[in-house]
Amino acid sequence: TTDSIIEIKAIGPYVNFFVNKIIFTEMVLKKINAERNCYGSRNIGSGKSVVIDYSSPNIAKHLAVHHLRSALIGNAIYNIYKILGYKCIGINHLGDWGTQFGQLIVAYKKWGGEDTHTSYTVTDLNNLYVKFHHEMEKNPTLEDEAREWFKKLEAGDFGAKELWQRFKDISLKEFQKIYDMLGIHFDAFIGESFYNTMVEDTVTRIKEKGLTRISEQALIVDLEPYTMPPCLLRKKDDATLYATRDIAAAEYRKKTYSFDKMIYVVGSEQKLHFKQVFKVLELMGYDWANHCVHVDFGLMKFKDGKMSTRKGKVVLLEDLLMEAVERIKKIIEEKNPSLENKEVVANDVGIGAVIFADLSTKRNKDVVFDWDEALNFEGETGPYVQYTHARLCSILRKYGRPVTMDIRFELLNEDEAIILIKNLWLFPSIILKAAELYEPSFISNYLIDVCGNLNRFYNAHRVLSDDEELTMARILLVYATRQVIKNGLKILGIKTPEEM
Repeated sequence: TTDSIIEIKAIGPYVNFFVNKIIFTEMVLKKINAERNCYGSRNIGSGKSVVIDYSSPNIAKHLAVHHLRSALIGNAIYNIYKILGYKCIGINHLGDWGTQFGQLIVAYKKWGGEDTHTSYTVTDLNNLYVKFHHEMEKNPTLEDEAREWFKKLEAGDFGAKELWQRFKDISLKEFQKIYDMLGIHFDAFIGESFYNTMVEDTVTRIKEKGLTRISEQALIVDLEPYTMPPCLLRKKDDATLYATRDIAAAEYRKKTYSFDKMIYVVGSEQKLHFKQVFKVLELMGYDWANHCVHVDFGLMKFKDGKMSTRKGKVVLLEDLLMEAVERIKKIIEEKNPSLENKEVVANDVGIGAVIFADLSTKRNKDVVFDWDEALNFEGETGPYVQYTHARLCSILRKYGRPVTMDIRFELLNEDEAIILIKNLWLFPSIILKAAELYEPSFISNYLIDVCGNLNRFYNAHRVLSDDEELTMARILLVYATRQVIKNGLKILGIKTPEEM
């Protein structure tokens, strides 16, 4: 409002508006108090829908560390768009199709042991897959057998389908356990296999547009005019490919969800693949092809450079999360052994530390994971933000009375208070910026700023003092800051313990 502006000054090419601090403080704190858990939300996405494709691991294999980033970035983008009023549809596009399932069926039939299938785990399936490749070196005809079984699977053979479904069920059970640990939600698990019956119609439509030709017995779309290699639709053995299924999936999703935007959260190594898929969709005449976005990201590495355990196997995601929880348990035993709900807090802080370490790194950069850094309660980390939140909860518990808006706002006039209030006011625009650039790290880095400004305020000024009016004013600021931290962590998928 005009009465909140005290001065307008032209400085170079800019016009600067100087706001009345008291009115500004009152406006920000009242807005946060009124909106609470909804502070930061907008309705700019009202009536629009966004499909987000994230995680999407291959079945019959463990979720490993390299699967983490897609799941976390996708989940955060889902939450960001949801808070902006969009209807979000989170899809886990499982890798549940391809010749490797022919290999797995052959391995299971030869070495699996029918009587043990009820207790099978992903580890057992993985071992069969490894054994198949080891045996194939000695007996190359196994590959032909596998190809035959996959053809049977594609044709809907009952026995092949039954085994494939069993492999899928075993995998999903283990995946869900880890998704639950990470607090990751999907609206649909629709794998590549779902589109198996649709790909022929898709290929026909592409052919009818005059986009295909045969090259080395394979069916391709020539993308040379767009400085891209050809998009392979079908191999010479008639098996369809990843790109064909992605094109069919895009058509199905548009028809089913009528999306305004579709976001694929997939690593940078797939850049060319998505450029090709989007170009083919465009050449098919779909004007919505330019509403498809590939949100890429860098790798997950460890500080010592190792991504593998001593046997050369990749680090499993469950092992990483459990180690984080165990390390936090030790820290709690050292610093606060009498803490109630130690197990729950260790879980929330350990897993939160892993999530924050990932999401505080710009997505197109590699995450270099360092245990000491990630679990530090004083660095730019998840535990630091969670600890700041718990500290604010502790101050409010000590105060022990309802927080009131009936305060003298002019008492919050210290530089540290004004800087913090300005920071809190920025939260909705940070969310918007994170949505526009598909960049959850804006929110994590913003939370670090808020915690830093809060701690500077807290170190300079006593919140609970003998001056009742001053205490009430500062308590309101503490309350508002806690709310913003809580809302920010929720978007990232991180819990907010009230005691630590």
